[in-house]
Amino acid sequence: MTADAAADATDDSSTGRAPGEVLAEVWAALGLGAPPAGPAGPAGPATLGGRGSLEVRTPIDGSLLATVPVDGPAEVDAALERATAAFRIWRTVPAPKRGELVRLFADELRAHKEHLGRLVTLEAGKILAEGLGEVQEMIDICDFAVGLSRQLYGLTIASERPGHRMMETWHPLGVVGVISAFNFPVAVWSWNAALAIVCGDPVVWKPSEKTPLTALACQGLFERARARFGAAPEHLAQVVVGGAEVGEALVDDPRVALLSATGSTGMGRAVGPRVAARFGRCLLELGGNNAMVVAPTADLDLALRAILFSAVGTAGQRCTSLRRLLVHDDVADELVERLRKSYESVRVGDPLAPGTLVGPLIDRRSYDGMQAALERARADGGTVHGGERAFAQERPEAYYVHPALVEMPAQTGLVAHETFAPILYVLRWRDLDEAIALHNGVPQGLSSSIFTNDLREAERFLAAEGSDCGIANVNIGPSGAEIGGAFGGEKETGGGRESGSDSWRAYMRRATNTVNYSTDLPLAQGIVFE
Repeated sequence: MTADAAADATDDSSTGRAPGEVLAEVWAALGLGAPPAGPAGPAGPATLGGRGSLEVRTPIDGSLLATVPVDGPAEVDAALERATAAFRIWRTVPAPKRGELVRLFADELRAHKEHLGRLVTLEAGKILAEGLGEVQEMIDICDFAVGLSRQLYGLTIASERPGHRMMETWHPLGVVGVISAFNFPVAVWSWNAALAIVCGDPVVWKPSEKTPLTALACQGLFERARARFGAAPEHLAQVVVGGAEVGEALVDDPRVALLSATGSTGMGRAVGPRVAARFGRCLLELGGNNAMVVAPTADLDLALRAILFSAVGTAGQRCTSLRRLLVHDDVADELVERLRKSYESVRVGDPLAPGTLVGPLIDRRSYDGMQAALERARADGGTVHGGERAFAQERPEAYYVHPALVEMPAQTGLVAHETFAPILYVLRWRDLDEAIALHNGVPQGLSSSIFTNDLREAERFLAAEGSDCGIANVNIGPSGAEIGGAFGGEKETGGGRESGSDSWRAYMRRATNTVNYSTDLPLAQGIVFE
């Protein structure tokens, strides 16, 4: 949590009000009129027609927030046709000019940060500070993309042939399909959309069925920026709302040049081969089973703070949430006792209320999965602290839980499996080789960290024989990545990279060019053909 986000969250007039009332206020403040109330949905370009409607419920109390139109394969086909037409125009616009549109979108986000952040909280259930932080992340990636629009560099390559010049150029790729998950309902789309737009690619977005309202709100803000820009084609960004058949339509359509999908490992196993079968590009951000190694020289005060945020933030529903704590025997008793007391004092409650640190799980399915995991942990010999349901009488249709701390005798099959809930498994080790083996001994490879004041231990963890994750940190937790670095992981996490560094290359196609400015025609490799 940033200091600014925490300050923004301290004064919230939404506390204690019905979520539907708060939604109406937020929707109006965003300039979107009345919230969707039936199959007709909101007016404007945000919707594509209808095949019935989808009920959107808030995890805060389980009440109905809105109903939105549901799209099907025919609507997806129409959206892709429009996006393809937009691509033919947008790819010819100079990249720095394309960046100007993203800058205008960032202006809209800045102006509406508070309201969009509150909408994230209403629909996804994360505390308001995190909702505001997610919108800030959108602003940050837009700022990054604006600068990037003047830095889509290719190489000049030395040619072996006299009078020749070789170079590489990068060109817009095509339509980008984005399938996002509920836990970061707007940030992950923005990682893709900001880069795609500056790279010359239109975006068709299928949000989670659990969080379509935030997607429609982002679409409305983007359209406002596009209108201010004035020279952009229509349908650069579109939203399609629906279930699996909508996602499958994006996965299978050859007009989708790049399919970026965030979700479970199971989803990735289904999506990856289907995109590959049509020779499309796929960017997968899948499961994480992130661990922290705590060495005997670690600053335990610092580690404790990092563990709490990483393990219980977003109610354990981040892909980078801390799920395994690997603690050296010499400090394990002290750290576990301090953690147990801290867990007992964590404030669980209404995510709109000041002071709340843990909001609800997204739905009953998540709650049932958590309870099943805790029951299995007990059967495997684990000692469970916490994990009980909260506010069951006051809010029977919402699923608040106390975070669980589970001391395990070994890294069992349960521990190696990601449960998307606030469960932290604690394991002990004596030798750093043992700790690294435990750390890497799971199918996932997203984010990792070590707490140590020993330089050699830190460098070993970051070296080739250390962490096998896409993100490896020292003296900072595994969650809360900044947008400047590439985000993604290895193994069953999918191998995709989004956000910063050179992730932009996924959204463009590379061409190698050779220019002959001589009057001869020498062949490569010294071949003579006369």
